[in-house]
Amino acid sequence: MAGSTIKDCDVLISECGPRDGLQILRAIMPTQAKCRWIAALHAAGLREIEVCSFVPAKLMPQMADAAEVVRFARTLPGLTVLALVPNLRGAEAALKAGATKLTIPVSGSEGHSLANVRKSRAEMVEEVGRIVALRDAIAPDVPVEANISVAFGCTIDGHVDEDEVIALAAKLVGVGVDDSGLSDTTGMANPAQVRRMFGRLIDRIGARCGAAHMHNTRGLGLANCLAAYEAGVRIFDSSHAGLGGCPHAPGASGNVVTEDLVFMFEAMGIRTGVDASQLIAARASLAEALPGVDLYGMLAGAGLPLNFPYPHPDPRV
Repeated sequence: MAGSTIKDCDVLISECGPRDGLQILRAIMPTQAKCRWIAALHAAGLREIEVCSFVPAKLMPQMADAAEVVRFARTLPGLTVLALVPNLRGAEAALKAGATKLTIPVSGSEGHSLANVRKSRAEMVEEVGRIVALRDAIAPDVPVEANISVAFGCTIDGHVDEDEVIALAAKLVGVGVDDSGLSDTTGMANPAQVRRMFGRLIDRIGARCGAAHMHNTRGLGLANCLAAYEAGVRIFDSSHAGLGGCPHAPGASGNVVTEDLVFMFEAMGIRTGVDASQLIAARASLAEALPGVDLYGMLAGAGLPLNFPYPHPDPRV
């Protein structure tokens, strides 16, 4: 897929815990603890981590140390340091700090767009175009992705029209983003819907189809990831210990758990390059840094099966 490198793996797992996982919490993780967490995720084999968002500290104090976190993440070899930017000002700050990839949230519904970024969908397409122009001018090697939030349903507007979602992704590609994926921000998606919409997206924008960002709010997160894979998606967002949610999508907590997603793919012989046992071990330091915060996931409780990973034929042969 455009804008991301899978290299020797079959899929790219893009970890979003340090951004999506922390933004909804009242607790503020100390900067040093964030850096230790990111280092542990990197040590487990994750090579793309969304480390922060560049937003005003008064609106999201959890991200007040964004520049410092980016600078630390840049010291980790081979890591794509991904930062969320909702506007041109945020993009300027992220590039100045040294982010090596930018992600821009663009809502599939008008109501969510106004609540989340205080702009209409049309205004956000224009803003994305300005961010791309900035990137082209000062950091042409930095990929820019723009994923469609609430692509499968919205807690504010309800039904989200599929035709409008696909057309919006095409407009974003038209203004120059490297890829555009679909996000189940509200946890409303089902596998048939996911397979259909990603199939349509790939038909429309081809290799510029980006990530599947699924939430497990209603228990279908892994099933939806598998449906996306079957449709041709090879980039998947997930969150260590299932932390995360959107402040403007009430009740939509529960990102897909990175450990569980890695286990599903590896058990199927689909290579992720990530060590699930190290992710399980890293939960201890995460729990210490976030006392009282619930950690989710099935693999951590059940453990890895005996003799895992299983031998599989090389899927490339």
